[in-house]
Amino acid sequence: MKEPELFEERKLVWLALSDLYLDTELQEWQFQYMTGIFLKSPFSFEKIKKIDQYEIFPVLFSNLLNPAGEWAGFEEKRLVKNIMNWMESRSELDILAIKCIYPIYEQVNRDYWKRLEEIYNQIGF
Repeated sequence: MKEPELFEERKLVWLALSDLYLDTELQEWQFQYMTGIFLKSPFSFEKIKKIDQYEIFPVLFSNLLNPAGEWAGFEEKRLVKNIMNWMESRSELDILAIKCIYPIYEQVNRDYWKRLEEIYNQIGF
């Protein structure tokens, strides 16, 4: 399995972004933590949103559809393995499907992303 570019940094972002897919209401400390990870990474805020869309969302969005979804957190090794498997196996058709489906999810987490961006801009400058 080929590791993506900047794997270790990306893995930290994956773990932080996975909180967006928990079956819980995020708390302020979680936004602060996530933003801290984002700011320490080499990725721009826009790139992190793309990582969410094309790397995290395809693997975890089903948790949001499950009435008894994961709420305590995703196990790191399994999460990383599932994301790596997805990235290795995805096709152009998969990418097209994500482009069509993601805007629906994006509306669900709009307030979360708004808060993350506010904190990112406050701390980052």
